[in-house]
Amino acid sequence: MRLQVLLFISFLSLSSVLGQVSYSVPEEMAKGSLVGNIAQDLGLEVKRLRLGNARVYSGDSKEYIELNSQRGVLLIKERIDREALCGDTIPCAVHFQIVLENPMEFYSVTVEITDINDNAPTFEKSEIKFRISESAVVGAKFVLERAVDLDVGTNNLQNYVLMPTDNFLLKLHSQTDGTKNVEMVLQKPLDRENNEFISLVLTAVDGGEPQMSGTMQILITVLDVNDNSPVFTQPIYKGTIDENALKGTIVTTVSASDADHGLNGKITYSITNTLDDVRDMFEVNEDNGEVRLTGRLDYEKKKHFQINVRAMDNGGLTDSCKVIVDVVDVNDNEPTIKIMSKSAIISESANPNTVVTMINIQDPDSGENGKVECFINDNIPFVLKSTSNNFYSLVTDSDLDRERASEYNITVTCSDEGVPSLSSSVTLTLQISDVNDNAPVFERSSYEAYIVENNTPGLYIFTVKARDTDWNQNARVSYILEDSSVNGVPVSSYVSVSADSGVIHAVRSFDYEQIKDFHFRVKAQDGGSPPLSSNVSVKVMIQDQNDNPPQVLYPVQTGGSLVAEMVPRSADVGYLVTKVVAVDVDSGQNAWLSYKLQKATDRALFEVGLQNGEIRTIRQVTDKDAVKQRLTVIVEDNGQPSRSATVIVNVAVADSFPEVLSEFTDSTHDKEYNDNLTFYLVLALAVVSFLFITCLVVIISVKIYRWRQSRILYHSSLPVIPYYPPRYSDTLGTGTLQHVYNYEVCRTTDSRKSDCKFGRAGSQNVLIMDPSSTGTMQRIQSEKSILDEPDSPLEVGYLGFTNTSMCLQKELMTMSGITMKRQVLLFISILSLSTVLGQVSYSIPEEMVKGSFVGNIAQDLGLDVKRLKSGRARVFTRDSTAYVELNRERGTLLLKERIDREALCGQMTPCALHFQILLENPMEFYSITVEITDVNDNSPNFITSDVQFNISESALSGTTFSLDRATDLDVGENSLKTYVLKPTDIFSLKMHNQGDGSKNVEMVLNAPLDREKNEHLSLVLTAVDGGEPQMSGTMQIHITILDVNDNAPVFTQSIYKASIKENAPLETVVVTVTATDADHGSNGRITYSISSMLDHARGLFEVKKDNGEVTLNGILDYEKARNVQINIRASDDGGLTGSCKLIVDVIDVNDNCPDIHIMSKSNVISEDAKPNTVVTMINVEDADSGENGKVHCVINDDNNFMLKSTSEKFYSLVTDSDLDRERASEYNITVTCSDEGVPSLSSSVTLTLQISDVNDNAPVFERSSYEAYIVENNTPGLSIFTVKARDADWNQNARVSYILEDSSVNGVPVSSYVSVSADSGVIHAVRSFDYEQIKDFQFRVKAQDGGSPPLSSNVSVKVMIQDQNDNPPQVLYPVQTGGSLVAEMVPRSADVGYLVTKVVAVDVDSGQNAWLSYKLQKATDRALFEVGLQNGEIRTIRQVTDKDAVKQRLTVIVEDNGQPSRSATVIVNVAVADSFPEVLSEFTDSTHDKEYNDNLTFYLVLALAVVSFLFITCLVVIISVKIYRWRQSRILYHSSLPVIPYYPPRYSDTLGTGTLQHVYNYEVCRTTDSRKSDCKFGRAGSQNVLIMDPSSTGTMQRIQSEKSILDEPDSPLEVRHC
Repeated sequence: MRLQVLLFISFLSLSSVLGQVSYSVPEEMAKGSLVGNIAQDLGLEVKRLRLGNARVYSGDSKEYIELNSQRGVLLIKERIDREALCGDTIPCAVHFQIVLENPMEFYSVTVEITDINDNAPTFEKSEIKFRISESAVVGAKFVLERAVDLDVGTNNLQNYVLMPTDNFLLKLHSQTDGTKNVEMVLQKPLDRENNEFISLVLTAVDGGEPQMSGTMQILITVLDVNDNSPVFTQPIYKGTIDENALKGTIVTTVSASDADHGLNGKITYSITNTLDDVRDMFEVNEDNGEVRLTGRLDYEKKKHFQINVRAMDNGGLTDSCKVIVDVVDVNDNEPTIKIMSKSAIISESANPNTVVTMINIQDPDSGENGKVECFINDNIPFVLKSTSNNFYSLVTDSDLDRERASEYNITVTCSDEGVPSLSSSVTLTLQISDVNDNAPVFERSSYEAYIVENNTPGLYIFTVKARDTDWNQNARVSYILEDSSVNGVPVSSYVSVSADSGVIHAVRSFDYEQIKDFHFRVKAQDGGSPPLSSNVSVKVMIQDQNDNPPQVLYPVQTGGSLVAEMVPRSADVGYLVTKVVAVDVDSGQNAWLSYKLQKATDRALFEVGLQNGEIRTIRQVTDKDAVKQRLTVIVEDNGQPSRSATVIVNVAVADSFPEVLSEFTDSTHDKEYNDNLTFYLVLALAVVSFLFITCLVVIISVKIYRWRQSRILYHSSLPVIPYYPPRYSDTLGTGTLQHVYNYEVCRTTDSRKSDCKFGRAGSQNVLIMDPSSTGTMQRIQSEKSILDEPDSPLEVGYLGFTNTSMCLQKELMTMSGITMKRQVLLFISILSLSTVLGQVSYSIPEEMVKGSFVGNIAQDLGLDVKRLKSGRARVFTRDSTAYVELNRERGTLLLKERIDREALCGQMTPCALHFQILLENPMEFYSITVEITDVNDNSPNFITSDVQFNISESALSGTTFSLDRATDLDVGENSLKTYVLKPTDIFSLKMHNQGDGSKNVEMVLNAPLDREKNEHLSLVLTAVDGGEPQMSGTMQIHITILDVNDNAPVFTQSIYKASIKENAPLETVVVTVTATDADHGSNGRITYSISSMLDHARGLFEVKKDNGEVTLNGILDYEKARNVQINIRASDDGGLTGSCKLIVDVIDVNDNCPDIHIMSKSNVISEDAKPNTVVTMINVEDADSGENGKVHCVINDDNNFMLKSTSEKFYSLVTDSDLDRERASEYNITVTCSDEGVPSLSSSVTLTLQISDVNDNAPVFERSSYEAYIVENNTPGLSIFTVKARDADWNQNARVSYILEDSSVNGVPVSSYVSVSADSGVIHAVRSFDYEQIKDFQFRVKAQDGGSPPLSSNVSVKVMIQDQNDNPPQVLYPVQTGGSLVAEMVPRSADVGYLVTKVVAVDVDSGQNAWLSYKLQKATDRALFEVGLQNGEIRTIRQVTDKDAVKQRLTVIVEDNGQPSRSATVIVNVAVADSFPEVLSEFTDSTHDKEYNDNLTFYLVLALAVVSFLFITCLVVIISVKIYRWRQSRILYHSSLPVIPYYPPRYSDTLGTGTLQHVYNYEVCRTTDSRKSDCKFGRAGSQNVLIMDPSSTGTMQRIQSEKSILDEPDSPLEVRHC
């Protein structure tokens, strides 16, 4: 709070006194402690304080001091913390005013708060971390965070202490503001390998009593620099691996360690071999040192590998080791078979021992794995013979027959003796050339073919086929039709034969009725020379086709004959009327005829014999039978499709011809007579009903009888005699054997030694009977049917098929294995094959041109050039490329391709080509060796043209770096000899001889490195060979010197200055500080941070750690701090730091609005208050200074109030005129205070002032009069409407009550019509109104307020009743009376529009409810009359005719227009007549409407249909149940009477498709040893089974089940499958 000068100014009713009192108290005093006697110090009496309502006014500040007005003293209200109240401000004081009223006055009081040492120094962080490189130089500085002590003066922070001080010491820098900056200085070099973490304690001490302190932990992490090389755990590693090891197999793991940490200690492994194929065969995991196989090893090519492995850290320091890998030989090479000479075709007449093929075998493996034995497949007429080491010949072993085998696939298999043994094979395909020694042979000795008549010419009949076992042209068969005749006609006019395919076609269309079959011969001839042939007989049979319809022979159909036969009326049943005779020229079933009666005049009188066509009577002829009977008979054959003929037979039922003649001459058509329909319908209904009832009675009687019988059977215990129905099989089968056959199979004691199998049955309708049965049968006590168990020990009978049991004796045969023994190969001379062993060697240099001379092979082998030509000499090189070729004309060897020794042999010495010279007739070969000598044609070569090293500048002298070796493909003196490195001022070369003669090269550091002087170095390594001329290769070595953190950041300025406005927005850039670091990379990357600032400035600024931009992060306040001092620290990644100071001046702006405080306030004032009455007193403060702090106050425009200034920063609000609450019951007075700053700022406060009320206004109704409407027939108590009056006064003065004034309506008090709610003014209807009695009425309502005295007013109210459609129309004419039937009479001469009468009606309702409309609802003849819609006039709409009925009845409906509408109905009787007597005779028959029954016939037909349906349904149900039960019934199982063995005849499935149509019963008798053999039974073809239990005791027990066994399809006694 700021110090204020209070001015006391005297006003009319306000007296102000200027006073100033000061006190001083220490902080942290207890609540209620005495500050001072304010009454005494101000010279006031305690009574004045009480009467003046004295109080402490402190504005928005917290009240720390309170006034005890009873004693006149100031006391501590809240414990005071000086640091929280004032911070670093000195002195610290509390300012407030003592305010009194009546009259109002105030006094300023100041209480100074003195400091005590109650705060210890504290650091912002309890610990701080530094990351300092071990390469940091002595004297490096590190800025530390300052401690903060909230106390002031001597109690403030005084000194710092750092412990321990082995590596660091403290350095303090005093600041202009009295604070001290703290720096930590390195005084001893750091070594991460000795001590990676250092912990220090910084202690801050103040000067108070007692002395207090605070500590901060300093944690230092020493960062690593690359000053240690990797070191392998072993100089030499050894490993073994199988040559067939898979790619990715781990050989061994090398391991190196580096004392450095992080990236400097991260080791990367690599292979440095350059002279061999190690890099192609192996790889090392650069992360973990695992050496893995990447190529395919071959023990035969290389048995050992030496791998040079280098370990390098990220700083470029290296170490190397050697890995020796021994390859373990495995048998991984299959023998390779090479065909040296081969014959593809051999004649089947070739002699034995003919040479076919010569083979060379090679196995790259050595030792036992390389020894090979060969053999060929068995059962072929060839043999494999060994001619010399690794050479075999394939020769014939017997005579050949092409017809038996036209081709041989000879598989030569060669296996080595390795473990496991490997083998390879080659298949030789040998064709046997043919000789014509076989004639064609037909597939059959004779042929029969069928063809349906009426075929199309050229139709395919069938094919004859002959085969010739010869080949090619010798096996080409041609078919020839031999000359012959059929019925004197050449056979070629009937059929033709295709010469190539043997297909026989019909030349003509055959007719079965003319020719039924014929014979001919076909010859088959091959294409050999001379040709061979054979022939065959062919029979062609013509099949009949149903192509002729039946022909009716009798009766003959003629157009003039109507009567063919006459039947006397005395004819009995079966009387032969006539016989229809028909024939069919087709044969077989196509000629089978059947006769059917298609149509007849009376189908119940005649029938036709199906097979014989006889027409007979089927009942006695009666007199009622018609004389003329017309029969239509259809005759149909049995062909597919069938053909038919129709014949009409006219039959006369008469005793004499004249009777017949008279019947047939009266009419040519039947006359249909219709009997009385109603009589027959009634009769039919009676008959059907009687049958239906009779059927129901019979069914119920039978059911009761059977129920009683079943009860007797279940309780019976009589013995049951087994009864087996004979021929128990399914007779519905379609087999070919229609009788029963019994088979008996007896098994012996030796049956167990053989297998006995039974065929499956064609049916599964099985009767099971155990031979041990005692004659009685029990229920099988199993939930599962025994038939579902195919392995049941019961006997199973097989039905429907003939089964034959076959017992086969098994014999075991063993074969002994044939083992092959090792053989010693001998050189054997075979007939025409002579083999000679020879060896010749040559030596030539590499890179000779194509065609260069190698040697005279003919001379060196002692052969004649002619021998080379005749023996077709050639070079055999197996799979190798032929570098050398043979010139047979000159007998010399020449170069075929230019030879590159390095590509051919690599580093192998000596390098030689091996091949054979092969001759034939006789076959012999010679081995030739050509050595290839080296020339210096390859210079030393490095794998990469340049190599990159990253070496830390902290690397020590003597550190070594492995270099890649150069590769020289030449050998001997031409290979690599030495290395040269230039320049040599910093590095030198060191070479190490290896066991294989190569040299490892290392680069040694001779002088220290300094990255700041020279960051990149470039060297050249040269490799030189020993050839003539000397050749060399170079590799560029690029060295990048890696930086270490040996330079601290340095600011460009030690002190930075900047200014900023106090209203600057957040993120405003104040200044940018810059520091530089001579180091590189992460060591030179600088991070900026704020190390310390005063408490009031803490959090106001922040510095971007990347670019040093200092930005505003908080809200500045010029009134609190006019400048800020910030210490900024720059740190690199190595932990080295530099610092600078930033002084920021804050520029004042007008950023504080005036602060308005209400010191005294009245909330309510009476509307009769006098002008200049004081309402409120206000204090205004502005935290700004100068012009920005000057304030002027105004209020909103209002003539009733004004604002007066009583003293500086104090204002009073007074009334300026009379008040009226009804005009304004409340005032919102806004006081606005503005300062004089630019721009000007203002603040406002709204004062709410209530005006208390005086009762000076009477209630006023909203309207001068009211009108209301209510619908008649309302319910009593219904709300009609509401009257509303308002009173401008407030509260009780504005409370309105409503009163119904006394008056009367039609002599009745108005209160009996309506009532008024006193509180709400709602008017209710007291009674139900009737529009027809009263249509409106008036009354008055008074409104009275609650003031004292009360004021009132009144209003007139008119209520109007609205009509409702509650009365139906009333018909006035015609008058409805019971005795009057005729109201009007219309003459028959009446024309259109004749007025018959007029319906007159009225409605007592009003408005649209009384609007009436007339409609004709019903009329005897609607087409004769109409009714006028609006007037009710009934008029004719057409001319009256004589056909119109006399009596006309019209029903007219009269309807009003209400919602809903109401109506009335009137019946108008109209008589259409010219005289009254005519009318009277019509209307006297009946005095009431006559009801007519509906069509009797319809109901009769309906009743007959229903009863017939029920009767038929009943019959269908009865028949279905009977059939079902008949199929399910097993009387045998439910009866306790003796059972005679009975097998239901032909019980088998006749619907099946088997070939046996009758039953076969099988009986199987098993012996005591049967259990030792297997007996298998087929499943039955059906599952309708009769089961007998072997444990039957002769009686059948009752099934303990409430459900009938016949209703249980899964019953164990019966199993039925549908």
